[in-house]
Amino acid sequence: MTDCSASTTGASRTASPAGRAVIVTGLSGAGKTSALKVLEDLGYEAVDNLPVSLLFSLVRPGEGLSRPLAVGIDIRTRDFGIDPISDAIATLRAEQGLDVRVLFLDCDDDVLRRRFTETRRRHPLATDRPLIDGIRHERTLVSPLKRCADVVFDTSNLQPGEFKRVLAGHFGLEADRGLMVFVTSFAYRNGLPREADLVFDARFLSNPHYVPELKPLTGRDKGVAEYVAADSAFPAFFHSTTALLAPLLPRFSAEGKSYLTIAVGCTGGRHRSVFVAEQLAAWLKEQGVRVEPASPRARGGGTLTRGWL
Repeated sequence: MTDCSASTTGASRTASPAGRAVIVTGLSGAGKTSALKVLEDLGYEAVDNLPVSLLFSLVRPGEGLSRPLAVGIDIRTRDFGIDPISDAIATLRAEQGLDVRVLFLDCDDDVLRRRFTETRRRHPLATDRPLIDGIRHERTLVSPLKRCADVVFDTSNLQPGEFKRVLAGHFGLEADRGLMVFVTSFAYRNGLPREADLVFDARFLSNPHYVPELKPLTGRDKGVAEYVAADSAFPAFFHSTTALLAPLLPRFSAEGKSYLTIAVGCTGGRHRSVFVAEQLAAWLKEQGVRVEPASPRARGGGTLTRGWL
């Protein structure tokens, strides 16, 4: 089998928007339909379940391609096969003037099972077997494509709005976009946000949760902000965090990374982490970095909706 895991060449990364193509694949129910809709809104021409044999003729240069393409391929595709897909991706990545990226959508088995159960849709590999068996069999079949992916999203806990924002960060078409940084807060009791590139732990700071008048507030409120900032450990923590980030950001940008997610956690995701995330976002803006507003994720977990399928 051809190794399609090699990253796209620097030359093709500079292709014009019309020479860009995103191949969306992964597990059924992980959000391929949602991803194609988002990419279409971003200006891509979306094509779903294109036969693999037609992929090269559709994407290659000189075929009158006037818009960037988003192509959905999964096990429902007529001639689906790891070898043909891998060969097609490798061939396209070798073409000059093309920027071909692979997006792989992953998701926990239990979340997928819940999504198919709630929507009453049949899993394509579970027509004659239990649903969970179909999900696990598909994971085995498509796992080699994960190694080909430029970007892997685990949608288990992503809200649809957050999913759209992350996709736009990675695959937006604006010229000279540079590095976009998204700063979020989260609760450790709900687990780490899987889309996070960098994680910082704020649980050692003084906890406003145990101060009655501050407990119902958030890290965006003045009282909580002053309380956390007054902790003698905060200045050194914040200084060391920004000192770590300062040399990393230009290196991320130089490597072609277009979207970076920084997550700050505390126990409940309401006070300390929100304050620190707000301070980091403000510092990043002062450095001239494009930053999206900090977003608390205290509740964790995404609502499972029909739209994910």
